[in-house]
Amino acid sequence: MSKKVAVVLAGCGVYDGSEIHEAVLTLLALDRRDISYQCFAPNINQLHVINHLTGAEATGESRNVLIEAARIARGNVQDLAQARAEDFDALIVPGGFGAAKNLSDFAVKGSALTVQPDFLKFAQAFHRAGKPIGLICIAPAMSAKIFGEGVECTIGNDVETAAAIEATGAKHVACAVQKIVVDKRNKLVTTPAYMLAQRISEAADGINDCVNTVIDMA
Repeated sequence: MSKKVAVVLAGCGVYDGSEIHEAVLTLLALDRRDISYQCFAPNINQLHVINHLTGAEATGESRNVLIEAARIARGNVQDLAQARAEDFDALIVPGGFGAAKNLSDFAVKGSALTVQPDFLKFAQAFHRAGKPIGLICIAPAMSAKIFGEGVECTIGNDVETAAAIEATGAKHVACAVQKIVVDKRNKLVTTPAYMLAQRISEAADGINDCVNTVIDMA
């Protein structure tokens, strides 16, 4: 039977949603392995909206995470509240600040973060079932909330961010941009992507390895 992967998006755009390159590279890597996938996103408002040309907050503007994620998924995205882990063999979450602003509040609360309830329920269901999960870029900041204390993950080598992640109970492992960190016990695969990448090809190397490892573990 062909494997099927759930991909959770957090909006559209590096500063307030899913990092578009990371999301597309994830979907491309899945397609190249002939793996079917379904995109999901929470049907909630973004924390805020960022003007990606200037980097400034677009005050007074509001956007919906699910509707924005549809831009990346070409409309083929479903409400995360309706997702069922039993329908899939693995879960992958691209990065971008949306993972730290919409799927969690790590960008605001750091190590005291909470995780969006629908996403936490979905991800923990994969963990309980022994199904692999791939977290990309800043998404590994949620690792301890999903897997519990001692889970191994990476966001690359940023000292301050790594310290905040370790304060949640996770074990941070320094990692080069093209590489991955695999926690075999928890079936978690993480890669730095644009936490370190200076070029799209650098992000692609780690994401491809992450996706392929997740698939092979499923």
